[in-house]
Amino acid sequence: MKQHGRAPQLRPRNLRKTVVRMFSYFKYNKLLFVGGLILIVLGSLARIGANGMLSPIIDSLVTEQSQALFVKNLVVMGLIVITISIAEYLGNLFMARLAQRTIHQIRTEMFSHVQKLPMSFFDRHSHGELMSTFTNDVDMLNQALEQNASQILISAVTFIGTFIMMLVISPALTAIVVLMLVFMFAATRYVGTRSAKYFRAQQAQLADMNGYIEEMMSGQKVVQVFNYEDRAINTFVDKNERLRQTSTNASTYGVMLMPIMGSLSFVLYGLVSMGGAYLAILGIVTIGNIAAFLQFTRTISRPITQVSNQLNTLFAAIAGAERIFNILDQEPEADQGEVRLVADCSGKNGLCWAVPTEDGIVYQPLKGHIQFEDVDFGYVPGQRVLKNISLWAKPGQKIAFVGSTGAGKTTITNLINRFYEIDKGKILFDGIDIRRINKHDLRSTMSIVLQDVYLFEGTVADNIRYGRLDATDEEVVEAAKLANAHYFIQHLPQGYDTVLTAGGENLSQGERQLLSIARAAVANPTVLILDEATSSVDTRTERLIGEGMDKLMEGRTTFVIAHRLSTVRDADAIMVIENGEIIERGSHEELMQQQGRYYALNTGLVELE
Repeated sequence: MKQHGRAPQLRPRNLRKTVVRMFSYFKYNKLLFVGGLILIVLGSLARIGANGMLSPIIDSLVTEQSQALFVKNLVVMGLIVITISIAEYLGNLFMARLAQRTIHQIRTEMFSHVQKLPMSFFDRHSHGELMSTFTNDVDMLNQALEQNASQILISAVTFIGTFIMMLVISPALTAIVVLMLVFMFAATRYVGTRSAKYFRAQQAQLADMNGYIEEMMSGQKVVQVFNYEDRAINTFVDKNERLRQTSTNASTYGVMLMPIMGSLSFVLYGLVSMGGAYLAILGIVTIGNIAAFLQFTRTISRPITQVSNQLNTLFAAIAGAERIFNILDQEPEADQGEVRLVADCSGKNGLCWAVPTEDGIVYQPLKGHIQFEDVDFGYVPGQRVLKNISLWAKPGQKIAFVGSTGAGKTTITNLINRFYEIDKGKILFDGIDIRRINKHDLRSTMSIVLQDVYLFEGTVADNIRYGRLDATDEEVVEAAKLANAHYFIQHLPQGYDTVLTAGGENLSQGERQLLSIARAAVANPTVLILDEATSSVDTRTERLIGEGMDKLMEGRTTFVIAHRLSTVRDADAIMVIENGEIIERGSHEELMQQQGRYYALNTGLVELE
């Protein structure tokens, strides 16, 4: 099982860099971004102006006692309120659309980038971990961009504008406000730091638990067959409890900010009221000034409170954004292959390799000759999985690999596809080092039939056509006939138009395997790789699959990973692999005469581990 403890770093490696990169995506929608900014700033300034109009409105009645001036100021305030409504509505609308387009861009980049990553990336990351990034982290980022970005901007403009207005009305009362704001900032910093720590941990543990759930759900049959339920439940309960504790701590600090800031705001309001009354008695400020200043006092503390409440979502979004960018920053699968596959040549299927040389392009027919020369490989540096592997396969030959689980059989076939790069030696395809061949062109000459078949949601025809997307309906049917799949497909409810569920769960194991062979056949490959396709089916289906594979192998270079020795007796060459080395090679008769490891396996003296 894959490890699920690969939690991302709890502290952002570079908070500023992550935030700047988050907002850099707004460049793709500059009109919405600039328009949203202008409208939000306009709405915030209008709200400050509305608060400031309280002073002349009240003074026009209390001090000047002028109804005409009162009506005039009231009309001005009404226009300002209308401006607030329109500007804030349009500003939030612009920012919401901006957020959705930004998230659309990020999702597209993520999915496209993941398709280009090497297999080693998927070896290090569980499916659940990746799904959590695509769902939870993207959703948190969406919420931050849609709500937090505009709210922070509104708070910043409101705070600065209000502070300036307060200085204009009364520097003395402003000094009282500043002293209280220092306490508010200190409280926000203390609580926010701890809240951010637990929210980052919460996101990391949520990804860990999602990965575990995804693995358990995918392997539910295995769980039940081996009575793993109790252990699975205990492991889940442990992960769920850790998530609960972290989430509780995060929520505790999250809800703590509101009452703290609310209490300090009431204290501030009281101090300003008393100070304003004293200054009014001295004649330094008017009643209208006090009313406006009190409103500004509530307004200036509100941005701090609002930003404090947004910190929880913001920190969770930053943690999620960091994981998103971590995926986007992964190096894509390198491909410097300059040798391309071209048509209209005398090679197999009319294809040739276009090999660049100092004298120009040399066209070499595609045949399917594969050769390993002293190949070493390890998934982890310093830990060799394959050692000094040398072998060759001529076009039309069937080469079988036999050995214990983990001996390196599948690894050899993965290297032919260049899913991984070798550490030492050479792998030649028609005499060309495969590192020189473009990966897309290299893989287009090959097909794989795996032991564990995966079918996609869609019709039967679509799943067969996955081997070659431009295959015609007639070619799909011919491939199905070659694979011995045509008969059972005809008896499905809608034949080739029958819709399969994800994974093909509405088909039997044997039927899925026959479709897999048909998928390989429609690709018309030069090189065929078979990972024992008959190990989990009944005898009748095994015969059908065997016949289908025999037809498919005709004239093709075939590599077979054997779990049942009876299926490889007709192979042109059998390679016995143990501990990453080829310890025996030859035909079935030759290996039986040697009376070595292969002989012992066939006669039951030892068993495959």
